[in-house]
Amino acid sequence: MARILITSAIPYINGIKHLGNLVGSQLPADLYARYCRAMGDEVLFLCATDEHGTPAELAAAKAGEAVADYCARMWQVQKDLADGFRLSFDMYGRSSSPQNHALTQHFAGRLAEAGLIEEVIESQVYSNADGRFLPDRYIEGTCPNCAYDKARGDQCENCTKQLDPTDLIEPRSAISGSTDLEVRETRHLYLRQRSLRDQLADWIESKKDWPILTTSIAKKWLNDGDGLQDRGITRDLDWGIPVKKGPEDWPGMEGKVFYVWFDAPIEYIASAKEWSDARGGDDAEWERWWRTDKGADDVKYVQFMGKDNVPFHTLSFPATIIGSGEPWKLVDYIKSFNYLNYDGGQFSTSQGRGVFMDQALDILPADYWRWWLLSHAPENSDSEFTWDNFQTSVNKDLADVLGNFVSRVTKFCRSKFGEEVPTGGSWGADEDALIAKLDTGLKAYQRDMEAIEIRKASNELRALWVAGNEYLQNAAPWSVFKEDPEKAGAQIRLALNLIRVYAVISAPFIPDAAAKMLSAMNTLDTEWPNDMKAALTALPDAHAFSVPDVLFAKISDEDRETWETKFSGTRD
Repeated sequence: MARILITSAIPYINGIKHLGNLVGSQLPADLYARYCRAMGDEVLFLCATDEHGTPAELAAAKAGEAVADYCARMWQVQKDLADGFRLSFDMYGRSSSPQNHALTQHFAGRLAEAGLIEEVIESQVYSNADGRFLPDRYIEGTCPNCAYDKARGDQCENCTKQLDPTDLIEPRSAISGSTDLEVRETRHLYLRQRSLRDQLADWIESKKDWPILTTSIAKKWLNDGDGLQDRGITRDLDWGIPVKKGPEDWPGMEGKVFYVWFDAPIEYIASAKEWSDARGGDDAEWERWWRTDKGADDVKYVQFMGKDNVPFHTLSFPATIIGSGEPWKLVDYIKSFNYLNYDGGQFSTSQGRGVFMDQALDILPADYWRWWLLSHAPENSDSEFTWDNFQTSVNKDLADVLGNFVSRVTKFCRSKFGEEVPTGGSWGADEDALIAKLDTGLKAYQRDMEAIEIRKASNELRALWVAGNEYLQNAAPWSVFKEDPEKAGAQIRLALNLIRVYAVISAPFIPDAAAKMLSAMNTLDTEWPNDMKAALTALPDAHAFSVPDVLFAKISDEDRETWETKFSGTRD
């Protein structure tokens, strides 16, 4: 039994996430976690909300709430939606937790002791109307590159050009709209990442099995002239983790907080402590996952994220870990994703464009979305959500293949043999051929799942569903029954057992449908079918079962057209 630590990139607290966010980290992480558990591995699957920084303050101000109250409310909203999509986190933590406060201050202290923190006087924009320094994202204006009039001080969302606040035309405060801005000096702490360049380069170079997308981004940021730079880790904000050296005050840093990019990744570790604390466990319980001197040397740590998060997770967070000089667990494998686009454009949280998690669950159950998103995961290139493709995939894969198999088998058995597994009869060449095909297909499916090749794995799983349908079509038990009821019974007995097998191997992708199949087969047996022949006899003769409701209803043209129209604009 392996020990697998899995983290998903933690989402910002500022609002409900769209389907592109979901498939870029949390959903594939859940798929892998479910598969590892099914294989008998010990898994700790962690995620949290990223609650500090500009996005949280702006969103709270817009909602008219105190930022702490807003974050608490939105944590519950995001947690409920994660549950709705059946994301099986062991802990869904909060970066504002006391555990993350303590750990972030601890790391800052260790880095300072190692000489890796430098105090820098820098110039920042100050808003006289707001009476505060404005972080880059608090400043809006017109992009000098594309003339987009809502560009932020760090980046234009329209053309993606990286910006400084002083680049903007007619800059204004994102809080008050005031143009009464000036540049003032302020003192901040910088992490001296460049001094760790050689150690980071050696570490990245050692990861020969990383996806090309992950490695190429990491090396680009490491080696480009403006890539790995010393980076500020503090901000002049009210909301965040106070700047301290461990439990001690940091002279000259009073009233400042740590920059969100610094404290957010540390929440991966803190969420493990949140998990053990919630269980009444001691520090040893979470440290065995995170400290190599406490047992984490045999842990395989896998991270899931969108490609925009790769630089922080391959350079900045590892710099924090390595620079601390303590035996913390570094990531072993980073599964990164390209972007999922929406119907000819981009998903956008700020512009409300696309389908968001709450909207998706309002119109269809989670498994419909899970299947489409995972089977179209943007692994090797960007992919695109269209309603036509969604309808086609759901109808052909889920309804016509898997759902049809379950319906035909159970209904035929009920009509000819009653609601119990038929007895008598024996297998022949057709059944032996099916078992061989299922054995081969299952090995391919497992190989792709272990390699976290998600689209390939979904194709192999669908092929296993197809194999059952082809067998059913060729065996034709409805015809055989007329001449040889016992033989037909043996065919249907195999098919009923195959429903249980499908439930077990499909559960990582479509857990609700898998549970319905197991319930219909009246079994709690979720043993992985390593021996396919034995697995196809798991349900005993005369074992009672029931005919389930329709697993997957087809999406009609009318429904597709209604949704296409409804989601053609932006969210209110």
